[in-house]
Amino acid sequence: MAILSDYEEEDQNQKPTKASSSSSVTKPFTAVLDPSNPLKFLEKALEFAALESNLFKSESVVKDVNSLVGAVKEKFEAEERRKKKEAVEGNGKAEVPKAVPVKEQVKKVAKEEEKNTEVKDEEKNTEAKDEEKKGPKAPNKANGLDLDKYSWGQSLQEVTINIPVPPGTKSRLIACEIKKNHLKVGLKGQPPIIDGELFQSVKVDDCFWSLEDQKSVSVLLTKNNQMEWWKCLVKGDAEIDTQKVEPENSKLSDLDPETRSTVEKMMFDQRQKSMGLPTSEEMQKQEILKKFMAEHPEMDFSNAKMC
Repeated sequence: MAILSDYEEEDQNQKPTKASSSSSVTKPFTAVLDPSNPLKFLEKALEFAALESNLFKSESVVKDVNSLVGAVKEKFEAEERRKKKEAVEGNGKAEVPKAVPVKEQVKKVAKEEEKNTEVKDEEKNTEAKDEEKKGPKAPNKANGLDLDKYSWGQSLQEVTINIPVPPGTKSRLIACEIKKNHLKVGLKGQPPIIDGELFQSVKVDDCFWSLEDQKSVSVLLTKNNQMEWWKCLVKGDAEIDTQKVEPENSKLSDLDPETRSTVEKMMFDQRQKSMGLPTSEEMQKQEILKKFMAEHPEMDFSNAKMC
């Protein structure tokens, strides 16, 4: 919206002379211009001119107004043409970007591709590490796991733990607390190195610890259940794949006949599972089914399934 006002240019305090007439006195005009309806503004201006002047008493008023409109239009169009011409000339003078040499373009593309390849490789490595953290890990030679702050191994009867400490450490500085389902080991006055719930319970009276060469703490835990492999030392730590555990054959001879038979059965079942073959228990069920089928040929076993 726009407001147009015309005010008296002569000083109001100046008295008109005798030669002045009432028609020469300027009159103020105020009107509001609505850009969406400019003809309304012109109508108000013409009405004001009709009331305050002799414009419409002239016989050529219509011709004069049309001439005025045509002159204003021609002036406006000339101004628009001038602006367009200046814009075109300005664009023609604009600087043309210099062409980048082909060699530089090739180098740039190769560098971007190399960078993208590095990012993809890094993402793959990160995903691989995440997968390793999620799934069970292969056991170490002692059928346990090597962790950042300690390592552990196991047999069916015992669990052994090795915890490095600063060289020269005295036994009186060691804090070791062994409970049935909990283990806490560390240096006095410092945060514990191990502090958590054991994977399974132990026989506390048959557990002990010792300081080896003043540079590592060795802990031995005797399992309560000596027929099962531990997946981890304390719950929440990384787990091992117990199907990949390989007990030393030389120690089987030290076991009593019943325990040795159980261990050999477990080892056999693990090998069978790794090859996708039936375990000893599944083979036994198959033998029972074959025998039953032989004794009852009149029955249909085509839809029989092993449970």
